[in-house]
Amino acid sequence: GTSRADVALLVIASAEGEFEAGISPKGQTREHCLLAFTLGVKHMIVLINKMDDKSVNWSEKRYYDIMKEMSAYLEKVGYSSKEVPFIPISGWLGDNLVERSANLPWYQGPTLLEALDAIVPPKRPSDKPLRIPLQDTYRIRGIGTVAVGRVETGVLKNGMIVVFAPGPTTEVKGIEMQSDSLREANPGDTVGFNLMNVQIKEISRGNVAGDRFNPPARCKNFTAQVVVLNHPGQIHAGYAPVLDCHTAHIGCKFQELLAKVDRSGQELEKDPKSIKSGDAAIVLLVPTRPMCVEAYSEYPALGRFVARDMRHTVAVGVIRSVTKKKYPRPWLKKRKQKVAANN
Repeated sequence: GTSRADVALLVIASAEGEFEAGISPKGQTREHCLLAFTLGVKHMIVLINKMDDKSVNWSEKRYYDIMKEMSAYLEKVGYSSKEVPFIPISGWLGDNLVERSANLPWYQGPTLLEALDAIVPPKRPSDKPLRIPLQDTYRIRGIGTVAVGRVETGVLKNGMIVVFAPGPTTEVKGIEMQSDSLREANPGDTVGFNLMNVQIKEISRGNVAGDRFNPPARCKNFTAQVVVLNHPGQIHAGYAPVLDCHTAHIGCKFQELLAKVDRSGQELEKDPKSIKSGDAAIVLLVPTRPMCVEAYSEYPALGRFVARDMRHTVAVGVIRSVTKKKYPRPWLKKRKQKVAANN
């Protein structure tokens, strides 16, 4: 669900002890912030809830203490805290959700509804090649195999030939969004599309669909800038956490630690033996199973990942470059020959 959103509403409990539990190293508040940023949610609104609790009692001091600590963590994750509204609310009583609360006279910022209205819808990259990370696949009687995913870039059209990486090449027989038939789907649309002559075993969650003339491809390896957030020891070459990248959930091996860098990417040390919590490094990663990723500069939604180990997020990363596996594309060769003949 997070990968499909344009805005994240982060609800924090302000009650004494509850906020501290959420922001602790193993707390869910940290996890939600990391996942939202890594999966491409550019806008965040923080709702400081339970301001009516007896331990808070609409306290301005408690609000600013929480805001200060959350701002520092959001900056560490990658958000600009100056662009994130912090709204004190009471979900139980409805304060500051739609109308301004009389219990919070010291708060001069927007209500939740005003903050949502102030967000400018993002520009959709429809001019780029098609990329659709698959979220689910279904076999529907009388229809066939249906793939479900969010169009990240490009335009999906009825009747077009698509390539899955890894997976088959096939034709799109129909497109639906919330039971409505579409002729085409644009970036931001989550759609189900019916595939011709494809068995459900041939495609799965984590595959990426694209245009056959500019197809996605399986990666052999990729280079990424990784920031270690919370690891109990040192990370050496050979470490193999599970990566959550777009809808894929695949183990990847840290083949080489190429350089230790600062947060801006400036090199500090070449070929480090290990990295630890708080370090940033350029790492060569090799997936343990077939996987499709892209460079963040070209396809942001397919170029960010979270590294998880022992049920915890240990690092986040941005993909700089990808070495792709080559595979034959006879249709592209024929097209080039046709264009050359016409010229």
